[in-house]
Amino acid sequence: MAKSKSAKVNLAVLFTCIGRRVSLLNSFRRAAKQLKIKASFFGTDTTELSPALQLCDKAFLVKPVTHPGYISQLLSIVKAYKVKLLVPTVDLDLKILARNKPKFAAAGCNVLVSSPDVVDICQDKRKTYDFLLKNGFDTPLTMSISKALAKKKLTWPCFLKPWDGSASRGNAAVNNRKELLFFAQRIPNAICQEFIKGTEHTCDVYVDFSMKVRCVVPRKRIEVRTGEVSKAQVVKHSEVMDQSARLVETLGAGPGVITIQLFLIRDNSVKFIEINPRFGGGAPLSIKAGANFPKWILHELLVKKTNIRFDCFKDNLIMLRYDDEVWLQGTGTKRAKK
Repeated sequence: MAKSKSAKVNLAVLFTCIGRRVSLLNSFRRAAKQLKIKASFFGTDTTELSPALQLCDKAFLVKPVTHPGYISQLLSIVKAYKVKLLVPTVDLDLKILARNKPKFAAAGCNVLVSSPDVVDICQDKRKTYDFLLKNGFDTPLTMSISKALAKKKLTWPCFLKPWDGSASRGNAAVNNRKELLFFAQRIPNAICQEFIKGTEHTCDVYVDFSMKVRCVVPRKRIEVRTGEVSKAQVVKHSEVMDQSARLVETLGAGPGVITIQLFLIRDNSVKFIEINPRFGGGAPLSIKAGANFPKWILHELLVKKTNIRFDCFKDNLIMLRYDDEVWLQGTGTKRAKK
């Protein structure tokens, strides 16, 4: 990658709903240092008691994403501090950011979010299923609860999840009709899915600002805690990489990192299950392995051209995550130290 000639540029980056994304924030800091860019990193959240918020150069408390003034608050921050890049970190504000992306562009700010139609497909698992089937990607059989109950024969176990869920909240495996009825009444917006036996993988797919897929990093999920991977290993699997790249290109997702979830079956076939059009919680593993997404993003913002090899990352690197602490004095009125 060529060196940036913009070392004196003061680049402002804003992370929304930053919460616990300390690793992602630090990855962008390191990238700015590598590129010799003078950069400021800001964050928003609804509470002061947000770990990553305390570690930002500037912290902003904002209304919830459902509040009618949410976007105007973000735009005020963008304009006041000349923010050039806005990075969503969770699912909560993807739809509203996608719909309002032209307003941020008019203020000179790039938003790492896909189009509203793409976000809608990704956040509605019924539409995800239809998209995958229509475009020839293998995926588990998915149906409504009523259709599942109407079937004379079902292969057990089945898997229930909310069609609008995230972070594995509300997911349940059921072994018979009695359990299906029980959990269907307790899981909001439940759908029924074929239970897949295989090795679950997540792919980080990098899409540049010209909407071209540049790199795909598969990560084998070894252990998951509260819906987010805590132990994982990079697995350089060419079929998984090629199919994931084709999926994202067909969908038209990006720019930024698109997170694909899939199962690799024993016969080496791939079954896709979910698409998340944002940084995933396990992205630090891909970054550490050599797929330096933050560096590529910042470099492209300034120089417009990046030299990226599709398989530029190290194979077999393992990530074992653990908790760390952020310390506050009193009620959080003083800035924190890690």
